[in-house]
Amino acid sequence: MNLELESKRSLERILHSLDLSKMAKRDQKLFIRRLHEKFPQLFVLLFEIYGHRYDFFFYLQSVIQTLADAHTKRSRKLKDKDQARLNDPHWYQHENMLGMACYVDLFAGDLKGLKDKIPYLVETGVTYLHLMPLYDSPKGDSDGGYAVSNYRQVNTTLGNNKDLESLANTLAEAGISLVLDFVFNHTSDEHPWALAAKAGDIDYSEYYYMFDDKHIPDQYEQHLREIFPQIRRGNFSWDDDSSKWVWTTFNNFQWDLNYTNPAVFNAITDEMLYLANLGCEALRLDALAFIWKEMGTNCENQDKAHKLIQAFNCCLQIAAPAVVFKSEAIVHPDEVLKYIDKDECQLSYNPLLMALIWNTLATRNTHLLTESMHKSFAISPDCAWVNYVRCHDDIGWTFDDAVAQNLGVKGQDHRQFLNQFYTGRFEGSFATGVAFAENPSNGDCRVCGSLASLAGLEQGINTDNDTLINHAIARILMVHSIILSIGGIPLLYSGDELALLNDYSYEQDDSKKHDGRWVHRIPVTDAVIAQSNTLNTPQHQVTTGLQQRIAIRKQHSLFGQAGTRILNSDNPAIFAFERYTDEGKKLIAICSFSEHRQVISSTYLGLDNGQVWHDLLTDFVKTSAANSINLQPYQVMWLTQLD
Repeated sequence: MNLELESKRSLERILHSLDLSKMAKRDQKLFIRRLHEKFPQLFVLLFEIYGHRYDFFFYLQSVIQTLADAHTKRSRKLKDKDQARLNDPHWYQHENMLGMACYVDLFAGDLKGLKDKIPYLVETGVTYLHLMPLYDSPKGDSDGGYAVSNYRQVNTTLGNNKDLESLANTLAEAGISLVLDFVFNHTSDEHPWALAAKAGDIDYSEYYYMFDDKHIPDQYEQHLREIFPQIRRGNFSWDDDSSKWVWTTFNNFQWDLNYTNPAVFNAITDEMLYLANLGCEALRLDALAFIWKEMGTNCENQDKAHKLIQAFNCCLQIAAPAVVFKSEAIVHPDEVLKYIDKDECQLSYNPLLMALIWNTLATRNTHLLTESMHKSFAISPDCAWVNYVRCHDDIGWTFDDAVAQNLGVKGQDHRQFLNQFYTGRFEGSFATGVAFAENPSNGDCRVCGSLASLAGLEQGINTDNDTLINHAIARILMVHSIILSIGGIPLLYSGDELALLNDYSYEQDDSKKHDGRWVHRIPVTDAVIAQSNTLNTPQHQVTTGLQQRIAIRKQHSLFGQAGTRILNSDNPAIFAFERYTDEGKKLIAICSFSEHRQVISSTYLGLDNGQVWHDLLTDFVKTSAANSINLQPYQVMWLTQLD
C-alpha cells in the first residue's frame, strides 16, 4: 500500500466532511495549513497502530474533528502563544528557565492560595511550575492524585476549573509556564468510563483490559514486573462489581487503559486538548513506558508506545502547538533516550542523573556518574533534559548494569548497598530515609525522604553536630549546582529550596501510612518560609546559597542554549563537565563529592591553556601558573575564561 497516496486521499475525504462552521475564517486557514503539514505523519502512525481494523477511517475522521473542535475552543491568547512558541521553538533551553514541582494543597492550600504565592515563585526565580495531579480523584488513597476520576474537573478541595484557568493566566503574566500531568496510562475505577464498564457497557469495557478468569492474565504475568509489591502482588485485580479481572499495574483502583482500541486514543486526545486549552504549556506524560501491552513481553517500552506518543504529539502540533511533552520514563537509561525527540517528547526527566547523584554522595566516587553521563547525557539539540535531585516519587536505582560492571561494580549488590545506606541501615551513613515498595520475595526496595534528610541535615540537627550540619548544607548546594549548570531545565521539588526535613505525620493517616512517599510530601507553610529568612539557620544558608546560584545562572547564556561535554578527572571524588558554544565560549564546572579537601589537576580539565579562569561562585581566579585546584568539602566551581 502506498501510504503517502492513501494519506492524501484520506485527508481530501476528511476535509470534505469536516465541520469548521464554528471556527473563524482566519483560524480555518491556519488549522487547515497545520493539518496539511502534520496529517501525513499522523496518518502513518495511526495506520501502523490501527490500520488493520475495518473501522480505521471512522476513528481517523473522528479524531480530526476532535482536533478542529479543540482548536475552535482555544482562546485567542493561547493561539497567540502558539505562534510565539513556533517562532521560538527552543524556549525551554533558555538560561532563564527554572522549574518547581509542587502539590497545590501542600504548597498553598488551594488554587487561589497558589495565586497569592506567585510573588514567592517570582522571587525564587521560577519560570516553570509543575502542579502535581489536581483532578477529581477517589477520597482517601488516590496514589497522590494519579488515580484520575475526571480529567475535566479540578478536585473540589483545591477549587474549580475557573480557578485553574485564572491561575494559568496570572502565571503567564508573571512569566511562568504552567505544567500539568497527563495521566494517560490509566484512570481511577471511579472514572465514568470505568463505572460504565462495571455496569456492563460493552463499549466502555473495551476501554480497559477486563477478563472473565485468570487464564490470559496469568500468561501476561509470566513476563511482567511488580511495581508496588508491598500493596498487592501481581498486575491484575478482581473487581466485584463487574465480576472481572482488570489490568491494574499500579494499584487495584487504577485501571490500565486499552490502547489497542482506537476509541481510547480518540477519547484521551480529547482530554489532552481540554487540558491544553486550560493554558498549560507542557504536559508531563505519566508512566508512558506502560501504555502498550504486548503478550510475551514485559509490556514496557514497546514500539507502539512510541508511535502512540508521536501520534499524540502530532495532534498537539495541529491544535495546540505551544504545548510540549515531558517524558516520565523511569526505566533503563537506553530506553529513556528513545522517548526524547522533537516529534515525541521535547522534554524528559533525567532519572539517571538523579539516581547517580545520590549514588555518588554515598560512595564519594564519581566514576559511575562520569561514565554513565558520557554514554547517556547527549540528546537531540531540539530537546532538553529536566534535571532534578528530588521529586514527589521514590528514588529507584536506575543505572546501566553494563557500565557498572565495566567499573567492577555488581549492579544488584550495589543497589542493595544504596538501599541500606539511604534508609540508615548502613553504619556511618549520614542519610535518614524510608524504605518504599520493599519486595518480600527478594528484599529489593526503593528509597523515600526529603532532600535535606537524605543529605544528612536531619541527622546533624538531631545529634546537634555542627560538622554534620555544615556538610549537609554543602551537599544540598552542591547537588543543586549540578542541575543548575549541566544543561536543561533545573527542577526544584517544593520544599527542597527551604531544606525541609522528613514529615512523619503520614504514619498516623490510614490512607497514607502504607505509602512512604508521603514522608517527603511536606507542607510549605508561611512559617517555614519565614524560617528560611532567619539568619544563621540551616534553612537560611540553603535558601541564600540557592538564590545566589540561580541568579548567576540567569545572567550567563552558557547555562542556556549551549553544549555539554562530560570531562574525565584524575581525582575520583571530582565530577566535572564543560559547557560550550559554537562561538568558543566555555564554562567548566567542578564538583567535589567528598567531605574532605580535594585537589584536581588543571591539565585534566583543560585549564592549562594559558588563559585566566574566574569562578562565578567566588572571587577565585586561576592563573596559568597554577597546575592544580584545591576544593573544600563539597565545593563547586563554575569557571569561565577572562578576556
